[in-house]
Amino acid sequence: MPWQSIQLELTRPWWLIGLLTLPALALYYHRSLVDFKPWQRRISLAVRAAIVLLLVLALAGLAALIPTRQLFVVLAVDRSESLGATALQSADAFIRQATEQAGGNQVVILPFAARPGQPREAAAYLKDAETARQSAAANPSAPTNTEPWDSAGLDRRGTDLASAIETAAALAPPFYVPRIVLLSDGVATSGDALKAAAALKGKVAVDTIALPGRDAPEVQVSAVSSPAQVQQGEPFNVEIVIDSNHDDAGRLEVYRGDIKAADQPVTLKKGENRLVLKQTIDAGGIVPITARIRGVHDTLFDNNSDFGLVSAQGQPRVLLLESNPEQAKQLVWALREQRISVDVRPPRGAPDSLAELQNYDAIILSNVPATALSLRQMDVARTYVRDLGGGLVMLGGDQSFGLGGYYKTSLEEILPVRSDFQKEKEKPSLAMMLVIDKSGSMGGEKIEMAKEAARAAVELLGPNDKIGVLAFEGENFWICELHPCNDKGFVLDRIAGLEAGGGTVMAPAMEEAYDTLKATVAKLKHMIVLTDGISAPGDFEGIAQAMAADRITVSTVAMGGDADQGLLEEIARLGKGRFYLADDPGQTPQIFAKETVTASKSALNEQPFSAAMIRPTQVLSGIRMDEAPFLLGYVITRPKPTAEVILATETGDPLLAWWRRGLGMSVAFTSDAKPRWAAEWLSWPQFGQFWAQVVRHVLRKNDAKGTFVHIKRSGRSATISLDVIEPSGRFLNEARTELRLVDPRLRTTLLDMPQTAPGRYETRIDTSIPGSYELLLTQTHDNRPLGNQSRGLAVGYPDELRLKPADQAQLKGIAFASGGRFDVKPTDVFETPRESAPRVVALWPWLAVLTLLLFVVDVALRRVDLAAGGRIIEF
Repeated sequence: MPWQSIQLELTRPWWLIGLLTLPALALYYHRSLVDFKPWQRRISLAVRAAIVLLLVLALAGLAALIPTRQLFVVLAVDRSESLGATALQSADAFIRQATEQAGGNQVVILPFAARPGQPREAAAYLKDAETARQSAAANPSAPTNTEPWDSAGLDRRGTDLASAIETAAALAPPFYVPRIVLLSDGVATSGDALKAAAALKGKVAVDTIALPGRDAPEVQVSAVSSPAQVQQGEPFNVEIVIDSNHDDAGRLEVYRGDIKAADQPVTLKKGENRLVLKQTIDAGGIVPITARIRGVHDTLFDNNSDFGLVSAQGQPRVLLLESNPEQAKQLVWALREQRISVDVRPPRGAPDSLAELQNYDAIILSNVPATALSLRQMDVARTYVRDLGGGLVMLGGDQSFGLGGYYKTSLEEILPVRSDFQKEKEKPSLAMMLVIDKSGSMGGEKIEMAKEAARAAVELLGPNDKIGVLAFEGENFWICELHPCNDKGFVLDRIAGLEAGGGTVMAPAMEEAYDTLKATVAKLKHMIVLTDGISAPGDFEGIAQAMAADRITVSTVAMGGDADQGLLEEIARLGKGRFYLADDPGQTPQIFAKETVTASKSALNEQPFSAAMIRPTQVLSGIRMDEAPFLLGYVITRPKPTAEVILATETGDPLLAWWRRGLGMSVAFTSDAKPRWAAEWLSWPQFGQFWAQVVRHVLRKNDAKGTFVHIKRSGRSATISLDVIEPSGRFLNEARTELRLVDPRLRTTLLDMPQTAPGRYETRIDTSIPGSYELLLTQTHDNRPLGNQSRGLAVGYPDELRLKPADQAQLKGIAFASGGRFDVKPTDVFETPRESAPRVVALWPWLAVLTLLLFVVDVALRRVDLAAGGRIIEF
């Protein structure tokens, strides 16, 4: 190694200030009284100066930069699902052969897929790989993605070559010559690998090794292509692309929504197979077209189906949810006469996905309790109205509004009326006991939901009512003794201290709650019992019958399937109450809210009344409300501050109210549209016109004139384009365009769509989550709304599961862009590089040793008179 290549540097140069002591040494030399010969004194001065210089340089961090060609090699190994067993074995064999040639060089293994994993030592990595192969051989039926690297957080359903290259480059420490070897099939599902490689040009070379793709038998549905928008009843073609890496035969099933549209045998050739089917959609909305292949020789099953979305335009389509569908016939007939298509379902058929709800322009809830809907179904309906411009109409009944338990639900949030109410003074007082299981199985979410339910009950009671909370496990515990509700804060504070733990003994708690209610003065008395398990034996039937005899009602709630449902149903039957099965703990607050309002008998008014017009509106133009017959009852509610009350009862309570919530509209009609309360309205000549005009008022607005939406998906993102042409034929420019995106997890994102060309507005969205994406595009120009466009985007299984050949062109490009080599041999990985890296060697230990030796010399020069034959001077 030539000395000319060595460089020196100071890491703490501010210590050079210590050299200012050298003039002091010189001054001491001139004034010294020592009678040594001048030449000995000059040598002593030089030694002392050298000592100071060496100490200062040591403190200043003098270091030598010595060039080295020692390598730090990062072997970045693709472990994504696009690689088969043969490719993984080839990669491991390459690593084994290469690391045997490492010598004194450093090497680290970086497994990666959708993102880089944890760097590993080669020995540990190869040991895990061998363990995985042995496990797969011992259990061939195990899923293919059960690899030891997954436990370290490696998501194998994706390939991000760019992140792998960037992480590998960051791993290399200084003072080594870095080198990256990338082993992959080159098929990336995200990131820009060429850009990441080009950024390393002249810094780190990336060598690439091409691994073969998946070689096991595989058949996949690659695409389901159809027009984005068709007219209702218009025939259109659906093109289905099926890829296979071998000749095979099976059956192809095609579903149009929930309807099986085709089931036919197919013969598959190796490579791409295209089939075209003709379809029609008889109703408006966004309809999924799903294709599924079965009965084939296959390895992965997640890629055997894919779907597309078709938006069909036609007459308005409404979904009517009715607890008793037979009683909805008159309303359905009236709307259909007004050219509004209506689908009727029971509450359990409510959509739990936006893709299904997007088929409708509005949803009507007719006497549907919140306890019949899941939290997911209510959240979907709220998102549909608020973020996608859908319409909602809630009709009254003894299971609706507050009586249906909608207090503080996501649906009440978008209603124009509140489900709680101010209890009238003349209404009877209520004493209610909550008997809550606090056993150990109620821990976690269950006990929190029980506390939330108790709080909801307290908030709904009036100041003249009373409430008590008694918890039980092996013993009874008063959380809050029967207390007036004019001090709700005291009760709520006590409920907050409820905690779970212990066994389940329910009978003594019911007896104690019964005795408390029996001794209480109140017009109405009610008990709610909640448990999630099987209680120790007790005289439950006797207790329930005794309560019924004393005019005390009891309702029961089974939280989960482990509770004794038969016993709880019998208690509720004998106690003249209701039984509820809460499969999801999150339903419990709605059940308690429903029970509280029902027991108070304060939210129902079943006295005949006529509707009074409060605010004239164009929506009801042509309808003579003064000639409308009597209604026989309604649910008492309170309007929200910004709601418009159009019709009211004779007592001033809202009958018809609406408001805009987000992009959509919701309507509350507190009476019903069936024989119980609207018996006389059913024969009113304007019954159908009234409801048609109300429903049309809330329908989702979708104006497609002169607008064209294009969706192009690439990898984990998609480009949304909107072309707009004015009626004159010119492009519409400088319009404010927004995209409201709802992803499969119901998260809403608002994006601007900037203009990119005459009449064209574009934006890019992330589509990394499989499922249905709902898009609502809105435009305004000169503060004038131009209309909305609704579209759906289907994202099936991850791109990683798609059959694709190894992309050698990508790997060659990565190597060329970074200055590396393509298809290197294992013996070439640790080839001595031409370039070198400066390695820092700290010199302070050597300087300290030299300083110590000079100090000894200095002492000798000060003590020994060399001119006098070595005579020692005594001080």
